[in-house]
Amino acid sequence: MSIRLYVGNLPKEAIERQDLQAVFADAGDAVTAKVIKDRKTGKCRGFAFVTVPTDEMANELIEKHNGQAFMDTTLKIEKALPRSKGKSETAAPSSPPTKSGGASSSPGKRGESRGSSNKSRKTERTGGNSNSDTVQPDPRWADKLAELKEMLTAQAGNS
Repeated sequence: MSIRLYVGNLPKEAIERQDLQAVFADAGDAVTAKVIKDRKTGKCRGFAFVTVPTDEMANELIEKHNGQAFMDTTLKIEKALPRSKGKSETAAPSSPPTKSGGASSSPGKRGESRGSSNKSRKTERTGGNSNSDTVQPDPRWADKLAELKEMLTAQAGNS
């Protein structure tokens, strides 16, 4: 099983894979390096990955080369975290809801990317029924709505 090592703190210049692989040349031909580059400029983004065949070799390389000077910078080497297969959908909506409750996109692009969310809003308003008599309040504002109803009832009782 191969082990990936994260090599950080690389200079943000044009670095070739062979330059980085030369640092790990004493480990043999089984070590491969991949420099992560910016798509537009072709320069290094400041990190790379080195793949080694065994966990023992990974530990040796970390111990030997972590903190070593490379092109006027000090390398930071550690075991890479496992790659995630994609972003989870549950963590995506991180922005809080707007106070207006309306759509934040321009009117021309309203239905392009929000088709399925409109159905959930209609269901939320009507409680899943098509009767307009069973309109349910938005749960985010239900407490405020209850307070307003009490205030109106109190005002009507005072008159």
